[in-house]
Amino acid sequence: MPERAVGPGASTGTSIEAVFREERGRLLATLVRQFGDLDLAEEVASDAVAAALEHWPVDGVPTRPAAWLLTAARRKAVDRLRRDKAYAARIAVLQAEADRDQPVAVLDTDSDDVPDDRLRLFFTCCHPALALEAQTALTLRCLAGLSTPEVARSFLLPPATMGQRIVRAKRKIRDARIPFRVPEAGELPARLPAVLQVVYLIFTEGYAASSGPDLMRVDLADEAVRLARILHRLLPGEREVSGLLALLLLVDARRAARTGPDGELVLLGEQDRTLWNVDHIVEGRALVVEALTGGRPGPYALQAAIAAVHDEAADVTTTDWPQVVALYDVLAQVAPSPLVALNRAVAVAMRDGPVAGLVELDALVADERLAGYHLLPAARADLLRRLERPAEAAAAYREALAMVGNRPERAFLLRRLAEVE
Repeated sequence: MPERAVGPGASTGTSIEAVFREERGRLLATLVRQFGDLDLAEEVASDAVAAALEHWPVDGVPTRPAAWLLTAARRKAVDRLRRDKAYAARIAVLQAEADRDQPVAVLDTDSDDVPDDRLRLFFTCCHPALALEAQTALTLRCLAGLSTPEVARSFLLPPATMGQRIVRAKRKIRDARIPFRVPEAGELPARLPAVLQVVYLIFTEGYAASSGPDLMRVDLADEAVRLARILHRLLPGEREVSGLLALLLLVDARRAARTGPDGELVLLGEQDRTLWNVDHIVEGRALVVEALTGGRPGPYALQAAIAAVHDEAADVTTTDWPQVVALYDVLAQVAPSPLVALNRAVAVAMRDGPVAGLVELDALVADERLAGYHLLPAARADLLRRLERPAEAAAAYREALAMVGNRPERAFLLRRLAEVE
């Protein structure tokens, strides 16, 4: 019997959740490589977690919990294939095709920076045979471990709609027999838009979790930065890759100052900037120059430039808000979206005052794409509070509270609601 690291206890369920959240991408990628079928991999991974929930409370958490889950999942897969001969025959065909289509050695797979089979699964999910949104959604679901509602939130879509898209994407991979491999160097640029979007959304969920007890999911944020570094090595001449890595570093530099001693949310204007990661800022600023040089800037380069303006300022009052608004104006032309408009409105409020910002925000209320997005009513509530309109501010805070899923953000909104009431 394997050695046990943790004895039976009430925290076992939490341990399983932590292990599965951290190892989900690696577990799925390994199972897909072995069996060649994403649906089967997801099914047996879930079965392995169910088995852990049954055995670990009695036997204790294993010393190597990820290995335990992988072994259990493999056994579940073998049992499934033994019962279903037709399914087993199809898996055998997929495996034979995968053996003929050996992975191309684009990277040094012995490097600590390469996330082993996850990189192959990453590019499988981002295959050009899939629609761009389907590529992104599938990768977020499988590699980042986001739930379907969390993925839906990233796209501002209903969970049922997103669930259907994920099912169709997996079916497409299966029916088209999309190979599980790292693409050749010449194939990489064509897959770049989806890959960059996926890394960005993984980081976004890690930096501001859509639900749960913590403000951040540090494992996701770290994984996104690591993937961005890998892409920068793969495609050093791609300015948007530099822009994405710059953006992630410049935003992640503020991580240590974003929460207080008890995990409470600390807004940008109240953060202790001496806690910011200077190395990340220096590296990010250099990458911004690289991303903005040599032609029309892309959306990630522009967002990185905005982040650099924030990181260079001594405090919120000395931030170059006219420059921030000007950069958002360009970003709105290059990559218009309701979220860009929302962020620009907040910057306008800082440049021109809360009245001007509120006008911009009120114009977005009718945009159905922002329905259910808590930061719009939260931003309106803040401006109404600053304008000393407490009743309207309270109503907006209540609206935001009905949408927010993250516990620290909810606690912050409740404190602000109590202030205006």
